[in-house]
Amino acid sequence: ERVFSCHEVPYLDFAEFEETVKVFTKECKIKGKPLPKPADVSSRDSKALPVQKDLLTAFENGEQKVFFQLWEEHISSSVRDNEPVAQKLEFYLHIHFATYLLKHSMGKPDKAELEERISHFKTYLETKGAALSQTTEFLPFYALPFVPNPMVHPSFKELFQDSWTLDLRTRLEKFLSLTVKIIRITIKRQYNLFELVESENRTMTYLKRFNKMQVDYHNLIGVTAELVDSLEATVSGKMITPEYLQSVCVRLFSNQMRQSVAHSIDFTRPGTASTMLRASLAPVKMQDVPLLPSLDYEKLKKDLITGNDRLKAFLLQALRWRLTTSYPGEQRDTVLQAYISNDLLDCHSGCQRSVLKLLHSKSEVVRQYMARLINAFASLAEGRVYLSQNPTLLRMLEERLKAEDKDSLTWENVLGALQKFSLRRALQSAMIKDGLIFWLVDVLTDTDCLSDYTLEYSVALLMNLCLRSSTGVNVRIQPYVNGALYSILTIPSVREEARAMGMEEILRCFIKEGNAEMIRQIEFIIEQLNSEPLNDSFVSDDEEEEEDEEEDHNIMEADLDKDEVLQPQLGELAGEKLLTTEYLGIMTHTPKTKKKLFPGVHQSIDEPLQRPVTPGYHRTVYLM
Repeated sequence: ERVFSCHEVPYLDFAEFEETVKVFTKECKIKGKPLPKPADVSSRDSKALPVQKDLLTAFENGEQKVFFQLWEEHISSSVRDNEPVAQKLEFYLHIHFATYLLKHSMGKPDKAELEERISHFKTYLETKGAALSQTTEFLPFYALPFVPNPMVHPSFKELFQDSWTLDLRTRLEKFLSLTVKIIRITIKRQYNLFELVESENRTMTYLKRFNKMQVDYHNLIGVTAELVDSLEATVSGKMITPEYLQSVCVRLFSNQMRQSVAHSIDFTRPGTASTMLRASLAPVKMQDVPLLPSLDYEKLKKDLITGNDRLKAFLLQALRWRLTTSYPGEQRDTVLQAYISNDLLDCHSGCQRSVLKLLHSKSEVVRQYMARLINAFASLAEGRVYLSQNPTLLRMLEERLKAEDKDSLTWENVLGALQKFSLRRALQSAMIKDGLIFWLVDVLTDTDCLSDYTLEYSVALLMNLCLRSSTGVNVRIQPYVNGALYSILTIPSVREEARAMGMEEILRCFIKEGNAEMIRQIEFIIEQLNSEPLNDSFVSDDEEEEEDEEEDHNIMEADLDKDEVLQPQLGELAGEKLLTTEYLGIMTHTPKTKKKLFPGVHQSIDEPLQRPVTPGYHRTVYLM
């Protein structure tokens, strides 16, 4: 990078960093560094002055062609054609040059040159100057080319006085000075835009690094799962082969080095893998993750209800980002507990004007960002408990699901929130009672028009509701389709109808084309299809013991922050900067003890899904 030097003072002066210039100049004097001479107006505008001088010289000497050549070259067409001041000035300049010979010639002016100037003026009046023909101020001058001796004509006598020429020159000089200022401002804005672009480039670099970290993280989770399986196998007496260990370690370190190098290292040598692992992985220690500043929630909620739509959207975005970008563990738990203890969404409030009513805002952006925040809350088990305490929220979400366009981000996030709500029994029952199963079946009749997120979460929601009440399938939704089918077949009448239509033969066709996991799941479904009814041993959902209603699904998917439609303009605050600048509060953090992240899974991963899950949890736990 270029070293900043004392020669940068002119730029600081140009950019109006007055205090910086004072301090910088003082330190340069103390350290004996050379300083350039103070830049006055003439030096700052040195590049613009030659043009000004040439234009004024051409004006005074009556050099019409030279003047208008410089005029068109250095005064932008947008100014000349659209600015009334420039248009009027140009009109009078044409008059000045048309009458110049009459004012400055000793005796009779050169007839040919005078006719040429008058002809040039007539052409101007018929073309560009025609725009001012309807203006009272300029209307008399359209007769000027046709008056034999304008110097004695009452309407034009003023044009031949020295005061008129001097006044016109002053107006021209002021106009040129103003144009120089505009150029300087434009340069300054361009520099600011350049800095903004540089900032965006840095942001993209950090985003790429973040995405790479995510890939490494998921790779590490997968390898960890395999190693745990292998450890369990050794307990049963199965040995781990050197080849297997080598393949696992190559996968583990493939992102830190070239494939060829990774394959060439002998990871079976004692200590090699553990040494490289310690060197390549530097996990963040929890004590290194600071708690985020506390907020003034009373002021936040007031502005969420009474602020303008743009402020509401920025606040909803910033509050969501606090959840989605915080570190899982104490930092995220503290953020969520602060939201809940301060009743951020007014779930415990019976007021007419509550934050939740933003779901019905006239602004599509506000509705979308409210749905995103609710979806983020619903991604966390404690968040779902908090949201479920409001008796009207579920109905509000169902209304929005049926009212919003199916290709909108608002619709996607409402669907995502409902799918996560379906992990809780009471909410499952309410959704089934409201006829959501039939509505979902209708939506899924045309899967081609649905996004991947919408398709996945629609099928997952349908499966969860079928679990409670109970071809050409996308690979990502197969587990949910299989789970739904498995559960529906527990109903005797459905099972009999399925046998009658030859369901087993249809399923065996899929066995021929499916992968190992799908084949095992279909075999379980066939076994369910051919099973006998469970008479008195079957216990209905309503008679089940009200145990803990859901697995501890705390998966914050990346889709929550995708395709942000709200971007701050220059000078606008957004995100954490908005919260900590305008809404900083007193330290009131009350972190809560965290339950274990992944409780025991009570079914084989080969079986069809039999418990309500979210797609994110299924990918992280079941597929692992």
